[in-house]
Amino acid sequence: MSGRILTVAQQKGGSGKTTLAVHLAVALARHSKEPVAILDVDPQGSLGTWYEAREDRLGEDMTGLEFRTASGWGARREARALARSHGYVIVDTPPKTDVDAKPAIDAADFVIVPVQPTPVDLWATSQTIELAAREDTPALLVLNRVPPRASLTAEMAGAIDTSGYDTLTARLGNRTVFAAAMGRGSTVTEVAPSSKAALEVNALIDELVGRVG
Repeated sequence: MSGRILTVAQQKGGSGKTTLAVHLAVALARHSKEPVAILDVDPQGSLGTWYEAREDRLGEDMTGLEFRTASGWGARREARALARSHGYVIVDTPPKTDVDAKPAIDAADFVIVPVQPTPVDLWATSQTIELAAREDTPALLVLNRVPPRASLTAEMAGAIDTSGYDTLTARLGNRTVFAAAMGRGSTVTEVAPSSKAALEVNALIDELVGRVG
């Protein structure tokens, strides 16, 4: 078995990176019926806090989901080791540093880059895209925290077209249910499976699986 390693990376802070990572992990485990590992490389440890809340609620035997931590170049070794026994490995990286992000990007099959839907945020993403390019890892942008009931402005659509970045069509809204679910060690697909947020996550997973395998 050799699973896909998906590294969630964004040099700009505030993009919703950890929220995206856990939603990918839980949804991919359900979609693929294979075990999924989540690897926290971010020293802030938000992913670990979410996992502990999940353990408190569901118990230690959370079928299909495994949590590990790593730092520096150990992230590459750990991610590749986990890929031998999991269908997917989701890696959460810290913002504003190449030191920990680079090994995780190097190990990845794809880099998933969350970006808020403003031209300024898109421009700030170039550093992450360039880092992925240097490691010869394809990057996929995910528009995240999109205001509800708001379509992309002509300015944003033009910025995406000009950038040439590979951007997924599915996007995640800026909805309070995401934060509420995270606080419970859960995801929107679990706490509100019929919500618009859950439908957005499911659409993202369908498109992502079609791209990454």
